[in-house]
Amino acid sequence: MADYSKLCDSELQHLLIMGDTYAFTEIYNRYKGVLHQHALNMLKDRDEAKDVLQELFTNLWVNRESIHVQSNLSGYLYTGVRNRVLTMIAHRQVESKYISSLGDFINKGEFITDHRVRERQLAELIEKEIDALPGKMREVFRLSRISNLSHKEIAEELSISEQTVRTQVRNALRLLRVKLGLLTLFSVLLNIRHPF
Repeated sequence: MADYSKLCDSELQHLLIMGDTYAFTEIYNRYKGVLHQHALNMLKDRDEAKDVLQELFTNLWVNRESIHVQSNLSGYLYTGVRNRVLTMIAHRQVESKYISSLGDFINKGEFITDHRVRERQLAELIEKEIDALPGKMREVFRLSRISNLSHKEIAEELSISEQTVRTQVRNALRLLRVKLGLLTLFSVLLNIRHPF
């Protein structure tokens, strides 16, 4: 087996495009530390920095065949981190404004008469995004969040490990958070016990 640590970025990138998991692992190991620090410096939150890295590397693997690096791999990865961090900061600002306006709304005692229609529309949107999850991930997520089974029960029912269940649920929540936004995800977690 080749010593991937001795390969240059362009060689690793070529192998990555070909689906070489060892090349992906080397890229991850080579850049995870500096990219995490870069995200942490901007976000000031370790968990969010980890989320940025996980999303970046997940995207790198999933889209490996269609990724076109214009200059170099490290520049591409740094740009990916920066863009995700800026998106996260923008979402924070939108959430903050929304929560503030929601507080004002509640304090004024105003009520929306069509809240049930909006709730149904939100439930339909959530259901659509859950249906779009990959097959096994969707099945595990539904058993966890809708059927309210424990990770152990799901693992036994599907003949997979508890770690796989945890990973599938965590990845499903991350995908849903990206697609639906953080506030909608909270609705998923709060209302998931009710079938859509």
